[in-house]
Amino acid sequence: MTEQQQTVVPAPPEEPPAVPAGPQAPVRKDRRVLRAALRWTAAVVVFAAVGAGTAYGITGMERTDVPGLATESDGRWEYPPLTKPPLPSGSPGPQAESNPAGTHHADLRALLLPAPQGAGENEALRGSDGWLATEDFLKEYAKEDRDAFRQQLVDGGLRHIAARGWTTGDGTRTRVYLLQFDTAAVVEDTFFRPLLPYGAPSHPVRGAETVGPDETFPEQSAVAGVQRRAYVESEPYAAEHDRQAYLAAGDVLAVVLQSRKGAAHAVPFRQTVVLQSQLLG
Repeated sequence: MTEQQQTVVPAPPEEPPAVPAGPQAPVRKDRRVLRAALRWTAAVVVFAAVGAGTAYGITGMERTDVPGLATESDGRWEYPPLTKPPLPSGSPGPQAESNPAGTHHADLRALLLPAPQGAGENEALRGSDGWLATEDFLKEYAKEDRDAFRQQLVDGGLRHIAARGWTTGDGTRTRVYLLQFDTAAVVEDTFFRPLLPYGAPSHPVRGAETVGPDETFPEQSAVAGVQRRAYVESEPYAAEHDRQAYLAAGDVLAVVLQSRKGAAHAVPFRQTVVLQSQLLG
């Protein structure tokens, strides 16, 4: 499959013909469950459950359609089917051996995760022609850190920022920023390693007073070729509870932020981070 043909979620195979009614009713039931699962085109995403248990999710799928998960929704959002944008003719993907700089040749704006069904989009994050001003991105961070962060972005050769944001019905605010630089080495050596240590980001997000690593984010949900740092605000929360993730994917540094009064739920945050990782990987 060429890079132009790659999709985040491959199309499912055609449905097999229905098995006629007969004495083997249990077999028909199992096959109906399989066909129901195959009808959904969302990717499998692994989540850590809240508390001591574990759970896994399939984006956009009803829990009653999955054997063993016939319970109420765990809070996942329903995203539209995701497809990677086509690459310019002859251009390699960011992980190709012929692309040591890790360049994303596809339009960065087309690599942004779309808003889930029913969410209201934050049109202000669209910027001008789909490119967001650096100053608007820096508003996410504490005032006393903005000058230093701005200078680091300038020194690192920031090319442009694509962004998208939305608010769901429960009040969860999501903001996704894709910052593109010249090479993957700049992203990793200038930003990801020095500014995003295990304990907490070097530049705190505005309003997130006490932040630590999200140790419950399952490692098995990692996407090949994409490095991830995930953080969560600990109690007592400020006006909102914040979750943060930073992704190093080739020449792109992605920032995923979610905030909500009371508590920002883990499942939709992880779902969002993994799907954005798939689009960039």
